Amino acid sequence: MASVKFAEPARSEVERVTPPIAPELYASHDPGRERSSGPLPNRLVTSRYFAILGVLIVLAIAGAGLTLAYDNPMPVGSEGFWTIAQLRVKTLVVIAIVTAAQSIATVSFQTVTHNRILTPGIMGFESLYRLIQTAAVFFLGAAGITFVTGLTQFLAQIALMVGFAALLYGWLFGGKRGNLQVTLLIGIVIGGGLGALATFLQRLLTPSEFDLLTARLIGSVAQARDEYIVPSIIIVALAGGALWWHSRQLNVLSLGKDAAVNLGINHRRQTLYVLVLTAVLMAVSTALIGPMTFLGFLVAMIAYQLADTYDHRYIFPMAWLVGFVLMTSAHFVLRHLFYAQGSVGIIIELVGGAFFLFYILRKGRL
Repeated sequence: MASVKFAEPARSEVERVTPPIAPELYASHDPGRERSSGPLPNRLVTSRYFAILGVLIVLAIAGAGLTLAYDNPMPVGSEGFWTIAQLRVKTLVVIAIVTAAQSIATVSFQTVTHNRILTPGIMGFESLYRLIQTAAVFFLGAAGITFVTGLTQFLAQIALMVGFAALLYGWLFGGKRGNLQVTLLIGIVIGGGLGALATFLQRLLTPSEFDLLTARLIGSVAQARDEYIVPSIIIVALAGGALWWHSRQLNVLSLGKDAAVNLGINHRRQTLYVLVLTAVLMAVSTALIGPMTFLGFLVAMIAYQLADTYDHRYIFPMAWLVGFVLMTSAHFVLRHLFYAQGSVGIIIELVGGAFFLFYILRKGRL
C-alpha cells in the first residue's frame, strides 16, 4: 500500500531561512542584567551606585581627616592636638551645612523647572544678599559690617530672602494664570536689578570701605560665626528633610505637568511647596558663608552622572557627598597652598564656571 505524504504547511521566506531559536535564549541568565522598573533597575546598576557612594564616603572621611590633622603643630594624639582639631571641627560642620543646602536645593529646583542648567541663585537671593551688605556699609560706613553681624541679623537676612522669594512665587506663580517660566524670567530681571543697584552703591564707597565689603561678598567658610551653626543645622535639617521625604512627588514632577496631573498630583501646589523650601535652603547657605553661584550647579551635574537614576532618594545623598568632597578639597587647597583662609568661593566659582561653559558647549543649547 502506498504511503500517504501530507503537504508541508506553507512557510514564509524568512521562516525558511531563519534557524529556530531556543526559547531559553530569549531571557538572559546574567543576574546582573535582569531589569526591573525600579530606580536601580538591576544588580549591576545597584552595585555601581553603592560602590560610588562608598568611594565618596571614603573621600569625605579622608578630606575631614586632612582638615583636622594636616599642619597641626602638636604631636598626634596629644591634648594640644585634639584641642586644635576641635577648633577645626567648625569648618567641617559649616561645609556640611552649606553642601546639604546647596545640593538639595539645586536638584529640587532643577526638577520642578525641568532644566539642569538653572540654579536657585537666578531668583535673586545672592543679589539681595549683596545689596543688604552693600547698603549697610554705604549708609553706616565701616560700622555697617558690625550692624549686619550677629544671630538676630543672620535670622533677619534669612527671613528677608525667604519672604522675597515667597512674595515673588505667590504673586507670579500662585494665581490662576501663573506660569513658572514667566516667574523665572521676572526673578532673573529682579535679581539683575538688585545686583546693579548694589554695584552702583559700591562705586560710591571709599577704598577702605570697599575692601571691607569685598571680603563679605566672596563665599568663605570663615564668615560663619559660632552662633549661626545651631540655627542653620535646624533649618537645613527641617527643609532638606521635608524635600527628601517629598522625593516620590519630585519623581512625579520630573515627568512634566501633564503627566503629574494625570497621576493625581496638584502640580501648582507641589511646585510652590518645593520652590519655597528651596528658597529656605538657599537663604541659609547664602547668609551663612556668602554667595556661591556655581556650587549647586557643579554638585548637581556630577551627582546626576554618578547616581544614574531618576529617584531623588538616591540623588540627594550622592549630591551631598559630592559637594562635601569638593568643598573640603577646595578649602584644603586654599588654606595650605594659597593661604586664603577658607575663601572656598574662589575655587568653586572657577571650577564651576569652567564646567558650566563645558556643559553648554557640549550640548550646544540652553
